[in-house]
Amino acid sequence: MLNQCLNFLQYIKNLIYPFYRNKDLKFIFKKLQEDAPEDVITARFVGGCVRKYLSNEKIDDIDIATILTTDQIKEKFKNTKLKVIDTGVKHGTVTILYKNYKVELTTLRKDIKTDGRHAEIEYTDDWKQDSERRDFTINAIYLDINGKIFDPQMGKNDLKNNNVKFIGDPQKRIEEDYLRIIRFVRFKIMYDISVEQTTSEAIKQNLDGIKKISKERILIELLKILNLKNFLKINQSSNLREIFLMIFPEFLYLNRLERLKKVYKQSELNRDIILGVLLIDEKDNHEYFSHKYNVSNKIRWNLDKYKKDLTNINNDKDFFENNLAKNIYLNGKNHLIALNLIYFSMNTKIKINDFLTILNKILKTKVPVFPIDGEFLKQKGLREGQSLGNILKTLEKEWMNNNFKISNKKIEEIIQINLN
Repeated sequence: MLNQCLNFLQYIKNLIYPFYRNKDLKFIFKKLQEDAPEDVITARFVGGCVRKYLSNEKIDDIDIATILTTDQIKEKFKNTKLKVIDTGVKHGTVTILYKNYKVELTTLRKDIKTDGRHAEIEYTDDWKQDSERRDFTINAIYLDINGKIFDPQMGKNDLKNNNVKFIGDPQKRIEEDYLRIIRFVRFKIMYDISVEQTTSEAIKQNLDGIKKISKERILIELLKILNLKNFLKINQSSNLREIFLMIFPEFLYLNRLERLKKVYKQSELNRDIILGVLLIDEKDNHEYFSHKYNVSNKIRWNLDKYKKDLTNINNDKDFFENNLAKNIYLNGKNHLIALNLIYFSMNTKIKINDFLTILNKILKTKVPVFPIDGEFLKQKGLREGQSLGNILKTLEKEWMNNNFKISNKKIEEIIQINLN
């Protein structure tokens, strides 16, 4: 119901003030059209911004397709306030940075030769040719600055019906770029999890091609998939689940999502929690994943922390009871909420009421505030340095272990012991 309301509000907003009426975007299109014949369209919006506009979703990045080359684009904006940076000149792409947004401009292209990873391209001024080299029909819908649609692949109708399909022959599209297999999974989860048998077979026949794709590119697509709200529905499609596991065999615990679905509305999910649910076990499965995809330090740290604290939960019956305030102080409420979700998904013996009881305790627990800082110790005659930091840590530990209380006498005693 909430999503329907949000979509309706976005629909009203699109009617009153569609994104393409933005004055800065109008200026960009005006510069791109400058000196061109009136009957020649030099630029159109394409891809995600058009798809999201037609679906009444929030628009973030803006992509523009143009018949102009990167050098011509740079020349157009040379004496303006807009900054043009090279983000993929080799592939005909530059990015305009202005205020808090970025606009990516790419010259129309057609593929001459592909090997599943790299494509040899040739620039063109033919909009239909450009559409034919794109992946899915819903990503080949163009929109001009006046709101007029150009839809050579009939993508608008597919979008209306939540139909994600390759342009032309799926086998050929996949062989051009094997990353499209993972992108197909992502868009299917976004719009419609059912997979046609012919498409499923084409994907399975080309799964080995993913080995040609860098782990970095694969990880980027994977993290986008895990951020999707609909990801929890993946088990509902046997074909989609099978394809996903063929690509990512390290996700041993997809069935845990069924447990997670029972409680996720009570708590916010995020990508790292999903990774914890799908990866963490009594062995080193999450470490293998982190190494295989060379994940960021943040993701690696979070997974290691989840594993360590989940082990602590099993060994400490008071983790969510008498030691809850201490664990919240040390780790923050969000981390404890995440642990509760992961722990519930892993353990079929835990009832929903038990999960909710712990969640409510976490939410209601007041986070203690350590009453002593460096300035307090300086007033006691201590100087900046390592000893001051060590004394602070000792005082904090004493304060935590004494139910977040510490007497002045104890403070003086610890200071004296550490100074001597």
